[in-house]
Amino acid sequence: MPVHWLAWQEVTQRHGLHFPEDRFYSLGGVPSWQIIQMLSQEQGVELDPHAVAQEKEEAFFPHMHRVEPVAAVIDIVRAHHGKLPMAVATGGVKPIIPDLLRQLDLLHYFEAVVTSEDVIHQKPAPDIFLEAARRIGVDPLKCRAYEDTDLGMQAIRAAGMEAVDVRMMG
Repeated sequence: MPVHWLAWQEVTQRHGLHFPEDRFYSLGGVPSWQIIQMLSQEQGVELDPHAVAQEKEEAFFPHMHRVEPVAAVIDIVRAHHGKLPMAVATGGVKPIIPDLLRQLDLLHYFEAVVTSEDVIHQKPAPDIFLEAARRIGVDPLKCRAYEDTDLGMQAIRAAGMEAVDVRMMG
């Protein structure tokens, strides 16, 4: 999230949008185009939300090397690799997420990667987590999901899964 914040600052400033950091974090998990649409409507700034969202994704690439995984979650992923099916369910987009997972040498741990583009209803709706469970063939009620946003925690619970807040993991 902190690295995404850098990209958001660049793009919102370029387009004259006010987007405070606390609001950014409160919208964690919401697709970029929806955030742009919301901000532009609220602030009366005419923008193409999909084009500006693409700018935001492009602004993220130069900062991607700064992303650091949550060590406690990586330990869990490595411990369960090959023993339990695992998926990534993220509000991010293709190709950024697979590229990021490759850069962090994590892609091979996951049987499925589900992005915001793979579902219609975004967090806090449970759809992205339900789709991840479907792709790995596991009943959602038997899934545990790790999340770093409030909207994501709501989505996990709505999916009937056990929710773990990685922000509390040290």
